[in-house]
Amino acid sequence: MTQPDLSIVPSPAAVSDAAAAFIVERLADAVRERGVAHWCTTGGSSAPGIYRALRTSPLRERLDWSRVHTWWGDDRFVPADDPLSNVLPLATILREPGAGLAVPDGNVHPVPVAAVRARGGGPAEAAAAYAAELEAAGPATGALGVPVFDLVILGVGPDGHILSVFPGSAVFDSAAWVESVPAPTHVEPHVPRVTIHPRLVEAARAVLVATAGAGKADVLAAAWAGGDPRELPLRATLAANATWLVDEAAAAGLR
Repeated sequence: MTQPDLSIVPSPAAVSDAAAAFIVERLADAVRERGVAHWCTTGGSSAPGIYRALRTSPLRERLDWSRVHTWWGDDRFVPADDPLSNVLPLATILREPGAGLAVPDGNVHPVPVAAVRARGGGPAEAAAAYAAELEAAGPATGALGVPVFDLVILGVGPDGHILSVFPGSAVFDSAAWVESVPAPTHVEPHVPRVTIHPRLVEAARAVLVATAGAGKADVLAAAWAGGDPRELPLRATLAANATWLVDEAAAAGLR
């Protein structure tokens, strides 16, 4: 079993700060090496603190955001201004006027939930449209037949899900790059989702799992012990391209 790098920091705030530094380092390296960077960000509780840290000096001066393309690993099928939207934190924190980051509109690639909802479509249509945009404007396809992101950021659900890939998910059996996911009944929020396939996590140049809190300790420990990712999707990050960044409370079962 391959284990990811493990970095344990004192607090949730330290997780946000360290994650922001990791993001800037990896994306700046990609820009230097290839002239452009593609990263896949997250939502949920992890994103706001990371985005606030990315706004601070000197981090914001260390990366040319005009050369960075931002994608999402998943989103809820809700309006873009809904508090449940994974896009909303980036729009209101990282792209807020005065944030000091020059992020061109054309470099931001949300799952097209708003456009699809406006024409009466559903999650499956949004998934197909997002896959088409990835093929047209995303990073180059690699050996696994999927786009190769420079960096994928992941939070951890209380049940060990990553993206919107839940334990026992049928997404594992899909050949598509992007899939729709029915509203989960076992974990909130109970709304339909759109998610990239875990193969895109496997293919990425770097993966950062960032999470905090004692409530995540048991699921992190269970995943770290290994086993079938279908039972605990977080196990899909037990790979050489991954780093786990967790606070001391979340790491209680990893020591």
